[in-house]
Amino acid sequence: ETDEEVEPIDSWEEEDEADPELGDGGDGGGVVLQNCSWGERALSIAREVLVQFGEGMELFAFKTTPRGYIYVRLDKLSNQFGCPSMEEVESYSRQFKQRLEEAGAEGEIPDDLALEVSSPGAERLLKIPDDLPRFKDMAMRVSYVEDMDARGPEKDGVFYLDCIETESGSCIWRLADVKENRDPSAKGRPLSRKKKDWRLKLPYAMFKRVTLFLDY
Repeated sequence: ETDEEVEPIDSWEEEDEADPELGDGGDGGGVVLQNCSWGERALSIAREVLVQFGEGMELFAFKTTPRGYIYVRLDKLSNQFGCPSMEEVESYSRQFKQRLEEAGAEGEIPDDLALEVSSPGAERLLKIPDDLPRFKDMAMRVSYVEDMDARGPEKDGVFYLDCIETESGSCIWRLADVKENRDPSAKGRPLSRKKKDWRLKLPYAMFKRVTLFLDY
């Protein structure tokens, strides 16, 4: 039997409210097992179940906690926002839960684990520059600094990716035609020609955070 006990689960454990960071096992993606001895086995089962959903589905994030919780975020590559359907999430959750119960009965992992399966959502952090081509046709909120050596304020804006300059390690952005970029006195008119022609060039090191932007 597994040599690790988990506390009885009598209430759902909420994820940390800290700002997401790349590789945090949450909105920043990646795998975080938090020293759970059963974490690697649970992860391998998660990946085995995922194979049944084809190449278009990936694990965006996977996290285990010492209290016996497993958080999974599924990324659907063919979806504009990377979100699988509710039916796909429920199907994956059901199959994964069944496999966990079987492994628990065999003593491979604790037999009282809680599972939450979801999609990454628009707030997920994007990796620079790897994730940018995939979402190049969507508006993104970009937080950045203009000078790495100076202690100036962090800036942010809503942009479209214009292009990636691989040789210089930079991205070039153009303003997205969204409400917060328009002149309030323009009464709903689109961006001016001057704003449409404006470009911002940022080296990778200048980025603080990039997420998808939803214009509610």
